[in-house]
Amino acid sequence: MASRLLLSGSRALRPLPFSAPRARTYAAAATRTRKTAAAAAPAQPVARASTVSAPPTTADEIDEALASESGPAESVPSSSTIRPPQQPFSAELPEQSVGEPAMDWSKSYHGLSQQPFPKEISDILMAPIDPLDIEMKPDGLIYLPEIKYRRVLNRAFGPGAWGLAPRSDTNVGPRIVSREYALVCMGRLVAIARGEQEYFDPSGIPTATEACKSNALMRCCKDLGIASELWDPRFIREFKAQYCIEVFAEHVPTKKKKKLWRRKDQPKFEYPYKE
Repeated sequence: MASRLLLSGSRALRPLPFSAPRARTYAAAATRTRKTAAAAAPAQPVARASTVSAPPTTADEIDEALASESGPAESVPSSSTIRPPQQPFSAELPEQSVGEPAMDWSKSYHGLSQQPFPKEISDILMAPIDPLDIEMKPDGLIYLPEIKYRRVLNRAFGPGAWGLAPRSDTNVGPRIVSREYALVCMGRLVAIARGEQEYFDPSGIPTATEACKSNALMRCCKDLGIASELWDPRFIREFKAQYCIEVFAEHVPTKKKKKLWRRKDQPKFEYPYKE
């Protein structure tokens, strides 16, 4: 009985079988899985130490080095390589727009006596004056209306190719308005003159200012030879003798008589005078 109990106890204490071979099987399977994954992954390039070559020394070697670095030429250049053509640098200033003043004519003498005008322009400017265009004031002063000076300038230079440029402020005195103007023709200064005009009431200053400009134009045109006969004493005497007459006229309100001049082809004086 005791031997049986001892035998059963020895069987109960018998160690379990060794399970190492199953562990090796799992380890071998894991090893094969890692090898398979390593074979499926792409091979990484192995970095190699770069070799330093000697720098190019000749022009041919430099050209070859640049060609190898630039790579093959692209059939269609990318947008990063397309550059707009560069405009050549010009030291000349751009042309000035029409109507913009090129000079400060209040101070400039640009073009004065630079060269004569063409013959066809000079012939128009210095053409003999038509006696029918000359007017006469009652005091015996002969003159050419200012609009006819403008017509001569328009025929000679063309509308827009001449103008009057102020060279001073408008001087308004107790009874007279004056201002200095410059006559500019085809971008050249031609003449400078001061125009003047009387006025009798402050409300007439604007009209006197415009008449002052016309008076300056008439004086500037003397330098161009327009109606220059009107400043010739001999011409004045001959013109009066041939085309004008001096008559006695009575001032109707005051009954005073005085000598007045008029053209022969004009009608007799009317109110306030009576021949």
